[in-house]
Amino acid sequence: MHYTDKKEYSFSTCWNIKRHTTGQGMIEEILSIGFKHVELNYNVTEELLQTIEPMIERGQVGISSVHNTFPHVADPDYGTDSVLLGFDDETRRKRAIELLLRSAEYAHRYGAKAVVVHPGEVPFTYNIDESLKKIYHDEGKDSPAYQALWQEMLEKREAGSQHYLKRIQESLEEVCNVSEQRGYGVSFGIETRSRCYQMPTLQEAGTIIGQLKGAPLGLWYDIGHGMMMDRMGLYDNVREANALIDHVVGVHIHETVGLSDHWCPYIHSKDMNFFDSFLDIIDRSPVKVYELKAACTPEEIDESHNLIVTRISERQRERQKAE
Repeated sequence: MHYTDKKEYSFSTCWNIKRHTTGQGMIEEILSIGFKHVELNYNVTEELLQTIEPMIERGQVGISSVHNTFPHVADPDYGTDSVLLGFDDETRRKRAIELLLRSAEYAHRYGAKAVVVHPGEVPFTYNIDESLKKIYHDEGKDSPAYQALWQEMLEKREAGSQHYLKRIQESLEEVCNVSEQRGYGVSFGIETRSRCYQMPTLQEAGTIIGQLKGAPLGLWYDIGHGMMMDRMGLYDNVREANALIDHVVGVHIHETVGLSDHWCPYIHSKDMNFFDSFLDIIDRSPVKVYELKAACTPEEIDESHNLIVTRISERQRERQKAE
């Protein structure tokens, strides 16, 4: 089958990393479905890079972005679901800063535009998000059980958010300063997250970006995660995300069906209208990356992409007529 040339759109290795034992095989499969650019996600190991780097050097593939912590770090303290840049323990916080700068150094080396950053979280003694999602599925958002636990989560999150926001901001300021001194020339995108106790919310992202004006820092808007947090009740995703459109440095394109994410927009939800709310953000975003799960087929990915680019083109034409 012939797949559409995806041009400036990029594709995350999270889709097929578990299917491959070599980096070359993983990248070749992505290229075969029409992509020229790839985001290297946080599970890419140094071993996989041994066969990816020659492909980058030969110009066979462009790297749009890398996802911190990159290459893969097995220590969960520095994984994607941790306090990370908000650690109170100074030794661990400094290590998190060093690892983010290492990701930026790789991004610079590969000619990438951005580093995707999970900044941190308000820590809980257990995964309260998992418990909330189970009640959401079993009893619904309006159930007394959900509302009671949600209120408990919200109170604890709000009690700790200012402290951790300040720590994260200090860490990001340090990272941006060192990155600029070293001439890495990459943007850091703080990503909207998939668990309700994680940071940042869109409002928190806006606060950090506002405080660090002039730094190479912006919002990495993960559309599916935003949809999920909106459904759970954390923020008004469509309104708040579009309000931050000028600060978006990158976007993860996927759709959430219920509270299950990383599906192909329009295709799996069968909703042919709602995802239109995010097309302006995708259009304006300097880096556009599909972040899809392994269950999405090449045919579904192609169909979803064609819908997105066709609809964006239609919107552009309508605007030109209006002018």
